[in-house]
Amino acid sequence: MTTGTSTKESLISQIRYEHEQIAKRLREIQSMIDQSQAEFRRLQQRSVEVTTQLKRIEENFDTVPRNDIRVVYTSALDTRTRLLTTQAQLEKLQQDRGQLEHFGNLLNNLLNALEGVVLPNLPSSPAQNSPGETKLSNETIIRLVQSQESERQRLARQMHDGPAQSLTNFILQAEICRRLFDRDPNRATEELENLKTAASNTFQRVRDFIFELRPMMLDDLGLVPTMRRYVDVFMDKSGIETRINVVGEERRRLEPHTEVTFFRSLQELLAYARDNARSTKIDIVLDITGNPAKASVTFNGQTISEIEAAVEQSRNKMFGLATLAERIELVGGQIEFYSAEGEPNRVEIALPATLS
Repeated sequence: MTTGTSTKESLISQIRYEHEQIAKRLREIQSMIDQSQAEFRRLQQRSVEVTTQLKRIEENFDTVPRNDIRVVYTSALDTRTRLLTTQAQLEKLQQDRGQLEHFGNLLNNLLNALEGVVLPNLPSSPAQNSPGETKLSNETIIRLVQSQESERQRLARQMHDGPAQSLTNFILQAEICRRLFDRDPNRATEELENLKTAASNTFQRVRDFIFELRPMMLDDLGLVPTMRRYVDVFMDKSGIETRINVVGEERRRLEPHTEVTFFRSLQELLAYARDNARSTKIDIVLDITGNPAKASVTFNGQTISEIEAAVEQSRNKMFGLATLAERIELVGGQIEFYSAEGEPNRVEIALPATLS
């Protein structure tokens, strides 16, 4: 009994410490967000000023000295590059803040659950059961941290292969334009057009990247419009026939944390169906009429049983559905999996929901 209680108190102490560290990190991130927002506003104002200068140059292109044109275009390129970089940095900080807040809430729920447990006063079962319960909690925390780190690595690779690489190309193209201005103005103009096109394409990729991380419309419009938009984008990029059917009033809002949990869960299940099950057809039913709110995802392809068996054998559970199930259970929800040979897979989620 004493050993079980001591182990439990030690785990509670560790969770409290991690929660304090998260709170400290959140304060630091908020400070950086404030600084980045101030810099972003300053660069936006600078971008407006440079755009005005560019328009004046275009209106008087034949009379403006080449050196002045070079200075303005260099300033415009620098401003837009810094603006894009600052925006990406700001979005990354906001995403980090959201992840930390979510993980902090999970730790808080886990702490409440542990402190609320009344250990049974029996001679044999407490000493045997408590360590098992503690081990499960430890595994949950470790798996959540591993899942978070895996997601950060994926995002870092996407940022490196996408916007970061494009910014490097911008610098090279800008240098080419600078050298061509005196020798071949026509070629320089052509290169600037290419640079403009590349910048527009990269900006769109960054916007898609931001939407994948944290759709701003989730806060503004709610779960249903955001899921409809996400399904459209997912179907366009993956080529998988994906449909969503909503039961209830689409404009009705759930609590923010419930909407976020639903969105992340459905996002993860779509990726699971695409990458693991190799599905060609996905159907989503979202029922927000009552409490609990419910979602059902049905998809064909390889069965969940086969996939999870392979995940279990590889001992890399972060790529399976175990972590998703734990996250949902930690916020008081339920998740059920249905899988049979020759039948489509089905995942059903229910979350406590107070309608607003």
